Amino acid sequence: MAAASSSDSDSGRAESNEANSKWLDAHYDPMANIHTFSSCLSLADLHGDGEYKLVVGDLGPGGQQPRLKVLKGPTVLTESPLPALPASAATFLMDQHEPRTPALALASGPCVYVYKNLRPYFKFSLPQLPPNPLEQDVWNQAKEDQIDPLTLKEMLEDIREKADVPLSVQSLRFLQLELSEMEAFVNQHKSKVIKRQTVITTMTTLKKNLADEDAASCLVLGTESKELLVLDPEAFTILAKDAVTSLCFGRYGREDNTLIMTTRGGGLIIKILKRTAVFVEGTGEVGPPLAQTTKLSVPRKTRLYVDQTLREREAGTAMHRTFQTDLYLLRLRAARAYVQALESSLSPMSTTAREPLKLHAVVQGLGPTFKLTLHLQNTSTARPVLGLHVCFLYNKALYALPQAFFKVPLLVPGLSYPLETFVESLSSKGISDMIKVGGYFRGKWDPGEAVG
Repeated sequence: MAAASSSDSDSGRAESNEANSKWLDAHYDPMANIHTFSSCLSLADLHGDGEYKLVVGDLGPGGQQPRLKVLKGPTVLTESPLPALPASAATFLMDQHEPRTPALALASGPCVYVYKNLRPYFKFSLPQLPPNPLEQDVWNQAKEDQIDPLTLKEMLEDIREKADVPLSVQSLRFLQLELSEMEAFVNQHKSKVIKRQTVITTMTTLKKNLADEDAASCLVLGTESKELLVLDPEAFTILAKDAVTSLCFGRYGREDNTLIMTTRGGGLIIKILKRTAVFVEGTGEVGPPLAQTTKLSVPRKTRLYVDQTLREREAGTAMHRTFQTDLYLLRLRAARAYVQALESSLSPMSTTAREPLKLHAVVQGLGPTFKLTLHLQNTSTARPVLGLHVCFLYNKALYALPQAFFKVPLLVPGLSYPLETFVESLSSKGISDMIKVGGYFRGKWDPGEAVG
């Protein structure tokens, strides 16, 4: 009876605590096999369906490979391996295109791995830092065999204790070696360039142009070298760089939007967002351009202008008929020239569906030697072109070409393939002639574009 009474009391106490708690116990799984930090967790609508998923950068304990996990409710929706241990995770919108699905960024070491639709999309690497000049000089002495490995170790330890610039990874690895391993390490690395690379310690996002919830955002990276980098969300180039050691955003005094920063040299920077600030793309100017308000200096009507206006009013019909006649003649001459080009196969475009080719020649140079570049393009939508040979036809008394015959590789639809050769003019009187481009295509000789 006593045991039953104690059990009922514990059960009642648990129900009472659950009823008084502000949280509902939605799920609990002690064997979920998730090992990560707060910075590697993110919530986002990855598929644009209004249902947010949990993104986890799993560290992979026990020598296992780190993994990217996406959870929908209590179940793992997708799981994929990561190239390195994650340090931070963030989701952000890269552009304004539909559908509005966010990208996922994972910071690891000196790199940021960007995923779109849970697939690798882009890898950004931090720029290298300048090495310590004293460290560089010590390794140069080791390269010239002026000091032994033991002396190199002592000098590097002294630099690490006194210098403001940290040592490179190469020097730090050398200082961890045993005495018997130092000589082999020095012989292997003394000819290599000293590289100093920082790593990413934290990452967040910052709205680029608009403060809306679905606006594009920039990635903000904090590095071990106490630098703050802002990346463009489309080109992934560095927009801003500052040696800021700490920052805080919020209400300061009576201002709601205040950004406070401290710099490496001990400085304090306080920026207050203007209440009239509007985050839109543009030059910042409001209203019509200045050129629109400038009064134009219109000249006075001259006698010639007045006479010409009167003549156009009186003879408008005859002038229109003359214009139409000249226009018809121009169209007729253009059509005759086009037919003549088709009959002589001097058109840059192929006229048959079996030969979907486009030729475009470019001549560069002032002479007597010119550079002739022929651009070939397969105008087909899906069928590649095989077995094409190109030959230049010219007057050997006027020109000399070191290479007048080309065997063209497979032409992929839509791409332009340049073929380059040089043309030397042999005439001392400046006489020129036409150079024709022909192709041997599937057993048929087909003259192409003519180059004057």
